[in-house]
Amino acid sequence: MMKSRVFRKAGLLLAAVPCAAFLLTACSGQAEETGAELAEEEARNDPEDGEYIFQDVEGNEYEAPLLPDVPKCTYDLTKIRTDEETGRKSFHDEENGVTARFGIDVSEFQGEEIDWEQVKESGVEFVIIRLGYRAYGDTGALVMDAMYEQNMKGALDAGLDVGVYFFSQAVSGAEAVEEAEFVLENIKPYEITGPVVYDTEEIKWDTARTDSNTYKEFTNFCKVFCDTVEQKGYDAMIYSNMKWMAFTLDMEELTEYDFWYADYHEIPQCPYDYKIWQYSETGAVPGINANVDLNLWFEKENAQEEAHEVE
Repeated sequence: MMKSRVFRKAGLLLAAVPCAAFLLTACSGQAEETGAELAEEEARNDPEDGEYIFQDVEGNEYEAPLLPDVPKCTYDLTKIRTDEETGRKSFHDEENGVTARFGIDVSEFQGEEIDWEQVKESGVEFVIIRLGYRAYGDTGALVMDAMYEQNMKGALDAGLDVGVYFFSQAVSGAEAVEEAEFVLENIKPYEITGPVVYDTEEIKWDTARTDSNTYKEFTNFCKVFCDTVEQKGYDAMIYSNMKWMAFTLDMEELTEYDFWYADYHEIPQCPYDYKIWQYSETGAVPGINANVDLNLWFEKENAQEEAHEVE
């Protein structure tokens, strides 16, 4: 989300995925013929000898080890559909009981005049709102997103499921706790049903206070933030892209946490499990007068029933 914000998510990737690929047909009946391209990607990215290949958004190609103990992506990606008129993607796998809800994420960069009723009517089912960020300069001040409260109230009043994310620049475990407590204090007045997301990423176009963090530190700060949030009864999640997963985070230490995965390729190519796929940063949604990130949230259709059975 990095794009125009000091903290938004950075450039994306594509990663190898053992999940299939092929002919995508829009659910509206409009066809998007990408079979040859996707088959070529599948062949190129077929993990052999424990390795996989991926690219970032700038077209740089990387090879990374496929970690055997990290849960793998199991979605049948042939079920992804793209509407040619709107560019919106959808996913429904009746055979395996998995579907995806369509959502967006917003911050002050989407402006002050979001018509949340129109957003809801357009088919958006959930929104993840930036609550704030830690400045990446020396001061490391905690800053509230200028539109957080207005966006939160508007989205909730419209009946959307709402989560939040916080852009971290923690350089110690204590700062990660401080960030989590900042988030917890500011979501306390609201009934949110979505995840509380820890967003840590590379500052590609400037120096950052986290430039000296080790991969173990980045990983530990994810755990500290998420554990602090979950202790208060919220669902924690980690935002990441493939390059960050491959080379910055120790994924074997994060297997108990859900991921929000960013990849602006035609299909997500992460070999590992993720719950939300952010597939575009240039989406258009009625009611918002700016580009907006688009997401699919994969869920088991009988997840609530199974939870009740366990209880």
